[in-house]
Amino acid sequence: MRRRPGIGGLQTAAAARDQYRLLGENVAKLRTDLMKEQLATFRSQLEDFARKHKNDIRKNPTFRSQFHEMCAKVGVDPLASNKGFWAELLGIGDFYYELGVQIVEICLATRPHNGGLINLLELCNLLRRQRKSDREAVSEDDCLRAISKLKVLGSGFEVISVGKKKLVRSVPTELNKDHNQILELAQAQGFVTVDEVERRLSWTSGRAIDALDILLEEGLAMIDDGHRDGKRRYWFPCVSSISSSIGADS
Repeated sequence: MRRRPGIGGLQTAAAARDQYRLLGENVAKLRTDLMKEQLATFRSQLEDFARKHKNDIRKNPTFRSQFHEMCAKVGVDPLASNKGFWAELLGIGDFYYELGVQIVEICLATRPHNGGLINLLELCNLLRRQRKSDREAVSEDDCLRAISKLKVLGSGFEVISVGKKKLVRSVPTELNKDHNQILELAQAQGFVTVDEVERRLSWTSGRAIDALDILLEEGLAMIDDGHRDGKRRYWFPCVSSISSSIGADS
């Protein structure tokens, strides 16, 4: 028959557990303090780096993107405010604010033709064309960061992925899976037909027509009936080159 531990044994075990708990808390605190110290060191080094390379950060989009990655790793957001140390040192808060305003202008100018959905690469090209006299070059990463700041407007500004392309949406239109599949299919030629949608996606005629009609109503598609085969083409400016010429004209 096994003897149960006495009161003294229980007290000893409880005291040991308390000691282990205190030891664990002390180790955790030391680790936290060490991490805070290292983080403060990293941030200080990051500030020194920014002072030394501020011209490259302003003018070189690739260098600027790498700088943002470095900032993210130490929990620094240079775009969090247009005031303070980073804004005064680099002026990049104003840069992205100006970029955001120009992006809004382009999205509004092309909205009658693309329904508020534009290819990210096309938007970047139109932006560069508009800013060709400016000193700072603009990258796709710059556009993405500027667009992320536009979300506070609550007007539907966001980047969505359709197939291999990234599209910028400037209207609060909700696209379902059927709409995304049609847009992805249209990327090959810039347009689709009802027959093609039925054949390639294995849909019924009713499903294809319903989805295309909604895209038409939302202004995302354009109809082209002028073909000898009699088949209606549904063009999508957001994945074709149509809106490029429109943006250039505007």
